[in-house]
Amino acid sequence: MATRAPADAVVVGGGVIGLAIAWRAAGGGMAVTVVDPDPGRGASWAAAGMLAPVGEAHFGEEALTALNVEAARAWPGFARALEAASGQEVGYQATGTLLVAFDPSDLASTDDVLRFHLDHGRSARRLSARECRDEEPLLAPGVRGGAELAGDHQVDNRLAVDALIAACRASRVSFVDDEVAAIDTVGGRATGVLLRGGGACTAATVVVAAGCRSGQLGGLSESTLPPVRPVKGLTLRLRGGSDRPFLRRAVRGLVHGRSCYLVPRRNGTVVVGATVEEKGFDLTVQVGAVGDLLNDARRLIPALEEYELFDTTAGLRPGSPDNAPIVGTTDLPGLIVATGHYRNGILLAPVTAYEVVRILLGGTATEPGRPVDADAAGLTSAFAPFRPQRFAATSGHHGGSGLSAPVLRPGVTG
Repeated sequence: MATRAPADAVVVGGGVIGLAIAWRAAGGGMAVTVVDPDPGRGASWAAAGMLAPVGEAHFGEEALTALNVEAARAWPGFARALEAASGQEVGYQATGTLLVAFDPSDLASTDDVLRFHLDHGRSARRLSARECRDEEPLLAPGVRGGAELAGDHQVDNRLAVDALIAACRASRVSFVDDEVAAIDTVGGRATGVLLRGGGACTAATVVVAAGCRSGQLGGLSESTLPPVRPVKGLTLRLRGGSDRPFLRRAVRGLVHGRSCYLVPRRNGTVVVGATVEEKGFDLTVQVGAVGDLLNDARRLIPALEEYELFDTTAGLRPGSPDNAPIVGTTDLPGLIVATGHYRNGILLAPVTAYEVVRILLGGTATEPGRPVDADAAGLTSAFAPFRPQRFAATSGHHGGSGLSAPVLRPGVTG
């Protein structure tokens, strides 16, 4: 088998997390190789690009909410640096999100969420039905009220992954268009990866950022494999013409207890999403799921009736047993994992890259938009609850099998 020139780090997985790590590591002077048969075209491509530290905050997830808030703070600087490095726009918008309720029960649930945010010092403002429609005139007349989530922003995820690929190439990151069959080890240490198509990539450190497939890699013990499972999500992309009304703001709505979000892009398209399905590695797009999603979206924004449906994409989010990320060193020297980001992969990409590169560089790293090491201790502390070791007592898993699915709360969508 052909063995490629040794790298400082080989990153398994070319989604938004793996690409961000590779770009930042190369910027730190490391020789980096990314192994992925189709970089940027997995769950990162299917996402909607919502950066929602407030909208994605839920009861019992205070530590994750704090990490998400840190990630949201990092995004403006990260976006500027990425655009400068790639010469491409990423579509970052800080226009905030409207949370709206369709019926009285939805409004009660919205009020519960709002109280949770206010009790924890998060930015949110209660809005009457009229105030919601003042903020977004295309909302249906029957909307009962909601809240303004000023801290929930967005980025065009497809532009962002393409920009990351360009930035990686500009930083001399090597790409191998293949799948990793196994982690290679010598003397009880990770020393690279074995490729499914034959050959190997050797490296001083291996970073596993393969999303929901991170738990399927060969060559690792059951205790070392990250316990992740695929969680299916569906997004639709709609296109309005110049003569059609345009959605101003991102809207996150509850419709009879079901969650639906609509994210407008600058080019006149709208991303619609909400589905969360525990169906293993199934990527089929089912007519019923598309119909239900469109029906809920049209109940919130009737003008979508005139839009064109031009894209349907299913993706598999990496869910962990507690639906929180798994980031850090493992019990195998030379192996780092960065997976399990579930519904927050786009949001958490900048800070995950910062933390992994900090480990790779022996404790020092800088983040675009962040003073040199000024918040290093605080950010590393924010990652402390999400180390791989918290699942040390879990055994017998492989690729998420044997793990019970978490209870999904009403309104928790992807």
